[in-house]
Amino acid sequence: MWDLFSFMSRSYTNIPGEEIELQHFITGKSEYSLMLFEYFITELRKIGPVTISPHKTMISIANSRKRVAYITQLGKRFIHVVFPFKGRYEDNLCFQRIQQVPGRNVVYHHFRMLYPEDINEEVRKFMRIVYDGSPANSQQTTI
Repeated sequence: MWDLFSFMSRSYTNIPGEEIELQHFITGKSEYSLMLFEYFITELRKIGPVTISPHKTMISIANSRKRVAYITQLGKRFIHVVFPFKGRYEDNLCFQRIQQVPGRNVVYHHFRMLYPEDINEEVRKFMRIVYDGSPANSQQTTI
């Protein structure tokens, strides 16, 4: 069984004082969505170290060079994650929406995680691309 106390007492940020903000952000969220959140972070950390920074309406996740994901919603039975890419990845089964950011060279790819199994090999591939800044493959469309 997943341990909510253990999750809440962990420090996810490298910035003093932000642990309290993260606790404040996740207070009142369902145990299930917190389990999904922790699973997502655990999977991302298999690629490399990340820093978690809570904000007023979202949680940003960054490596040492850039932000690699935003958690914009912790629902009762899901989490909503946005990955920022420099181009569009149209040929996929994991993103529910792809959105160009006006005036910027960023394309947001929206991923809704309902189950831990939703992080499959396709999602892991995109997590590695956004984390490493890997060169685009043939499925990326230039913006």
